[in-house]
Amino acid sequence: MLYSLLRPLLFRLDAETAHGLALTALRLSRRRPAPAAGPLTTSVAGISFPNPLGLAAGFDKDGAVPDTILGLGFGFAEVGSITPLPQPGNPRPRLFRLVEDRAVINRMGFNNGGGEVAARRLAARLGRPGIVGINIGANKDSADRIADYATMAALMAPLASYLAVNVSSPNTPGLRALQDEGALSALLDGVLAARGVGPHAPPVFLKVAPDLQPSDIDAIARIAIDKRLGGLIISNTTITRPPLASPHRGEAGGLSGAPLKTLALERLRDFRKATGGAVPLVGVGGIATAADAWQRIRAGASLVQLYSAMVFEGPGIARAITGGLEALMRRDGFSSIAEAVGSE
Repeated sequence: MLYSLLRPLLFRLDAETAHGLALTALRLSRRRPAPAAGPLTTSVAGISFPNPLGLAAGFDKDGAVPDTILGLGFGFAEVGSITPLPQPGNPRPRLFRLVEDRAVINRMGFNNGGGEVAARRLAARLGRPGIVGINIGANKDSADRIADYATMAALMAPLASYLAVNVSSPNTPGLRALQDEGALSALLDGVLAARGVGPHAPPVFLKVAPDLQPSDIDAIARIAIDKRLGGLIISNTTITRPPLASPHRGEAGGLSGAPLKTLALERLRDFRKATGGAVPLVGVGGIATAADAWQRIRAGASLVQLYSAMVFEGPGIARAITGGLEALMRRDGFSSIAEAVGSE
């Protein structure tokens, strides 16, 4: 209710300023406990998630408020993307609300304070409950981007519940080329070696773009199975443009929110088929309701994430969706989330 009253005021501000205010409000707010195990608890990549709904990377780029995010009711928080060196990202304005379309376009460009600063901040929360994934990226001007990912894997592995390798942002020139089979295989070999081995080595997830050809999907699926990845995150923002009503529709960058829903669902089904269920999938893109999340789970997602929908619905969205998921699971006769995965 409070957010519905504040939203008109926030929407008078440019999107990035409002985002900064939201982070400040979370930093200053009283931290609630992370969700406890319950009917929605599910195990993925050896991790027990109290519920399958996470906040996607991009909201908390520097790992400033993961515990507060968990206190909103999310089963896990993914921070980042974080790069080895600090970088300012692309020039502002670079974040746009498409209110008429319930969508967002961003061309942020991996703006963050760098790996060392984030690592110190995240080390301070070690020992607290809650699942926190760390999304890692490469610096825009790096001479060796594959080495950047290995550097970040080594730095963040002791601090992460899981590592998410982001090679699918459209806002760093040339980054999506790392999804090509040869480059991706070499990159993942470096990341897996750098994160270490043993019971404390976090699983590695790979975040891919929705703008892939069938041959790309098959190659990535083969690599994910071969490298025994913990999961595939399907998907990042799209550079395609379905019909949009907002005056910001012509802005460059990645499109997220409601218009991405159909494409992201198609890609999830494609990867479910290509992997044969051998690799856990995380469904992202256009999820705004419990019904959206449930559809993604039935289509093959073991976990789901959102971000843009929180811009429009506010921080109460996590509890609304998880409450709805429990009701849908019971309605359809499933005793667990894992039992429902891929059941469509």
